[in-house]
Amino acid sequence: MTEETPGFDEQQDADVTPGASSDDAAETAGPASSEAGPAGAGTDATAGLTAQLDQARTALAERTADLQRLQAEYQNYRRRVERDRVTVKEVAVAGMLSELLPVLDDIGRARDHGELVGGFKSVAESVESVTAKLGLVQFGKEGEPFDPTIHEALMHSYAPDVTETTCVAILQPGYRIGERTIRPARVAVAEPQPGAQQAKPQADAKAEQAEAEPDAAKPDEENGGPQEG
Repeated sequence: MTEETPGFDEQQDADVTPGASSDDAAETAGPASSEAGPAGAGTDATAGLTAQLDQARTALAERTADLQRLQAEYQNYRRRVERDRVTVKEVAVAGMLSELLPVLDDIGRARDHGELVGGFKSVAESVESVTAKLGLVQFGKEGEPFDPTIHEALMHSYAPDVTETTCVAILQPGYRIGERTIRPARVAVAEPQPGAQQAKPQADAKAEQAEAEPDAAKPDEENGGPQEG
């Protein structure tokens, strides 16, 4: 008959109970550490997304600036091309019309002499109409002040009735297209008489002095005539 050792069951139960407590403690500590792990990972992910967003914004600003610069360059290029196209057209038209100026001079002389009649008149008017549509404008009139930028003086004289250098005769009219002068007007000019400008102020001064002085030769009508002695 076997004898039971007193306290064996109690000791076995005591050994099992501490082991169970340690497992429970491990299970309790495990979830706490797992919860701390995802919180740190979320912070790192947010920081990474913020950095990527900043890079995307910087790249967008750079691309926008490049696009604006390219657009400005393209607009400047279009303006230069349009300006050059207009200039080339004006030069071509001016060159063609320059060859027609002698014909227009002949038409003008024929009109002045009364020879612009019949079929020749119709042809001449057609030529003048076409040149006008191309922008050709005639200038130069008698009596206008002389301007060396648009006039060419071929004759010179003095005249007492002018106060400045004046075009007194149009020998050959001038022509221009817009602001471009194709041919200056060839004119005869007259300048004031060398002593006329000095004599005129003296004459004006004498006239004013005569008006200011009393008329001594006027009879004494207001006093009833001369008194008898």
